[in-house]
Amino acid sequence: MAAVQRFFLSIGDLSQARGENAELSFHGVSPESFANTLQAALREPSLWKRWKALQPDPDAVDPLLGASDANARVTAEQSDLHTEVEVVTALPHAVVKHRLNLLAGRVWKLHDVQPA
Repeated sequence: MAAVQRFFLSIGDLSQARGENAELSFHGVSPESFANTLQAALREPSLWKRWKALQPDPDAVDPLLGASDANARVTAEQSDLHTEVEVVTALPHAVVKHRLNLLAGRVWKLHDVQPA
């Protein structure tokens, strides 16, 4: 697995953080529930497996998107009118982005990536 990185991102309105598929989407309201949901999605591949099963040709899905990191850590806190999220993981950006899009749609913005 790659080196551990720290991703810094924000979500403008957490109540709007919903993926396109309601079955896979985040449904909570608090920064803590979002952090817990994303952390679980990065630590084990069940969200990815559910998404893969919904694809027209599941066998054609890139298996690298199914990677997980049992040591991934996610924290989130409310800051003014938005939510600040910090993700610490050895997963590549493509996997983090995919899980974020499944859970929150495209309402998040990546601000920085640093070595952890």
